[in-house]
Amino acid sequence: MYFTDRGIEELEKRRGEEDVSIAWVAERLREFVDLNPEFETPIERFATWLARDDEDDDTDS
Repeated sequence: MYFTDRGIEELEKRRGEEDVSIAWVAERLREFVDLNPEFETPIERFATWLARDDEDDDTDS
């Protein structure tokens, strides 16, 4: 188990039943980077990964 798994598990436990929009997630990521600018690059990479996650599905057809 990675250290980050604890945070992911907490997120799932606290918010797992909620429906949220991508706009809500994007705003929360912006707020996080504003408060923690040293994480700008990893958050950018994560957001790009999420945005492009379905690209692999298109090539399998």
